[in-house]
Amino acid sequence: MNIENEKSYVPDALATGSSLFTNERRQQIAHILGEQQRVTVPALSQLFSVSEVTIRKDLAWLETHHIAVRTHGGAVLATSHSMEMGFDTREKLQHNEKERIGATAASCVLDGETIALDASTTALAMTQYLKAKRELTVVTNGLRIGMELINTPGVSVLIPGGMLRQESFSLIGTWGKSVLQQVHISKAFVGARGFSPTEGLTDVNGEEVELKRAIVEAAKEVIAIVDHSKWGHLAFATFCPLERLKLVITDAKAPPEMVEQVRSKGIEVWIA
Repeated sequence: MNIENEKSYVPDALATGSSLFTNERRQQIAHILGEQQRVTVPALSQLFSVSEVTIRKDLAWLETHHIAVRTHGGAVLATSHSMEMGFDTREKLQHNEKERIGATAASCVLDGETIALDASTTALAMTQYLKAKRELTVVTNGLRIGMELINTPGVSVLIPGGMLRQESFSLIGTWGKSVLQQVHISKAFVGARGFSPTEGLTDVNGEEVELKRAIVEAAKEVIAIVDHSKWGHLAFATFCPLERLKLVITDAKAPPEMVEQVRSKGIEVWIA
């Protein structure tokens, strides 16, 4: 594909123009990188109607967040973001921290509630602490979470339909979004691949991001469950802006300055 050809270079879903905020433009450049694997400064400058100096600053910022690697005249997608780690691999990372976060998150759940859990490994860590609840309904697109709770008395599991993603053992697609729009969810517990005070919660897969956005939209309260390794990192796209969060549950290794920055926005942060 000729990336200099603007029409073939840009996914139809992306808006362009100089009216975009900096964060929006950078997120769209990250989207293009995910689709095309490489970008050039002149093409992006023309596409977004901004100077090449501005584009170079954008690419430098994306490189700092491990999304891009700058090259002469442009950038390529960082290798670590071109491949998604499997669920079993991610489950082993920061295992102790996820267990503590899961236990703390479960303490927020009341008998009789309807809650949503995404398909993250940290949400899976919550499940063992939910088994003592009564009249609890768990809405989740995570197959591992559903199987963990299937034989639990007092806990009902609702799994929206969709297409199976092997990388996350999750169901994604428009079928799930329509179900979520019909359910009254009191609290949603969501993990992420990246979290920052400016970008909020981000993830690596576009279809997973869309389903997570639907979970966030359907919930009365949104609680982020993110260990220290996610702070300060940026993944492909934002599915939950910071201001939508009620609470962030993390571990003691989370960067103190960023924790205080989040708290300064009026959002609670609990250290598990």
